[in-house]
Amino acid sequence: MPEKHDDPASDPPEEQSEAVQKPSEERSVASAARLSARLIYEVIRRDGEAELGRPAISLIWSGLAAGILISFSVVAQAVLHAYLPEADWSILVESLGYSVGFMIVIFGRMQLFTENTITTVLPVVAGRLPGRVLRMLRLWGIVLGANILGTTLASFALSVPGVLPAEILESALAVSRHAVEGDAGANFLRAMPAGVVIAALVWLLPAVQSNSFFIILMLTWLIVVAGFAHVIAGSVEAGLLAWSGEITLADAVLRFFLPVLAGNVIGGTAIFTLTTWGQVKNEVVHEEDEPQTWPRSPRERR
Repeated sequence: MPEKHDDPASDPPEEQSEAVQKPSEERSVASAARLSARLIYEVIRRDGEAELGRPAISLIWSGLAAGILISFSVVAQAVLHAYLPEADWSILVESLGYSVGFMIVIFGRMQLFTENTITTVLPVVAGRLPGRVLRMLRLWGIVLGANILGTTLASFALSVPGVLPAEILESALAVSRHAVEGDAGANFLRAMPAGVVIAALVWLLPAVQSNSFFIILMLTWLIVVAGFAHVIAGSVEAGLLAWSGEITLADAVLRFFLPVLAGNVIGGTAIFTLTTWGQVKNEVVHEEDEPQTWPRSPRERR
């Protein structure tokens, strides 16, 4: 008796159709499926590994550019503030301008200190190697210093008469007064949610991909509307007031910068990053050796 072979052509038409459709169905399911928390973690961890190994000069220039360009958040918000009517709803529209600088910095892949409260922390908590802690602190110091130098230069330039129209400059000062008001304790407390929001933004970007514009717009808008404080964008505002003589340098540093810096770090690292690590730590393998060579991260092209 002839041996029977499994020939797809001999199957009924319905079974042939099902067999042909299965690979395409798998591709459709794979493209429609959301990234798991473990995969999002892995994307950010590899990105953080690449960041920790970058040369200092690259970090300096990238951080300097971010500090300068984040000032467009203040400029855009000031423009909207100047031309919107005085109404209860105006703040909802005016705050959209705050997203402009963040979009430039994030889409431009520049170094923003508050992003690194999650990006470079995940490799540290995953590997638990002292060398990584030192590299993380090195990166934090370089990026924070470069960001603040950039915001100092930008706020000085904006305060020079003639750079901004008089009505826009006055609006920028009004926006800045509102942003840096409060004592050190109040600024620390309202900085913690901002740290959480920025860390959440970084966590969401690998998953949303084509919708990243709207995620950045929504979350950075929320920072202003809710009255939270961001240390880098806020440094432009504090600097603008200091250059204009409305507050002293000591006031800008002690009442605003240091409390907000501490609040952002605690919010982004202790609250968001460590709780996020808690949800994936049992699903990933702890690294005990030196970091492996991973595929090039998009940030390496900055």
